[in-house]
Amino acid sequence: MNDKVVFSQLSSKFIDENEDTPPQAQQVIYYGLAIGHHLGVIDCLQAVLNCPWQEYLLWIATLEEGSEAQWKMTGIARYGEIVIDSSHVVMLANAFSVALKKQTEQQQSWSQQLLHMLADIHQESAIYLMVRRARG
Repeated sequence: MNDKVVFSQLSSKFIDENEDTPPQAQQVIYYGLAIGHHLGVIDCLQAVLNCPWQEYLLWIATLEEGSEAQWKMTGIARYGEIVIDSSHVVMLANAFSVALKKQTEQQQSWSQQLLHMLADIHQESAIYLMVRRARG
């Protein structure tokens, strides 16, 4: 089995517009943006971290047993994907920082990369991560 876990980070957003969009519809799109909805907005995600599925499972097993962080990260096994946004930054950063001391060198590298991505989200709350299991 060649499954892997892919962490993709929001790299940009743009409004899906064309010349045929009536002005009233454009107003609805801009209003949706103003109130925080993604109506008419396309998110561009860029893969920033990949790890083999079995190695991913071993990595998240280094998190505190039964912790909220471990539950969040095992969501990929339950749902096939998870979203990590600003509401998860502190919890995950603390958990992965603590786990560093019992991780292998490879796991520490992944944790450091994730900690940098979490710092990016902390600096700009519009950024988020989409984490998916890719079958292959």
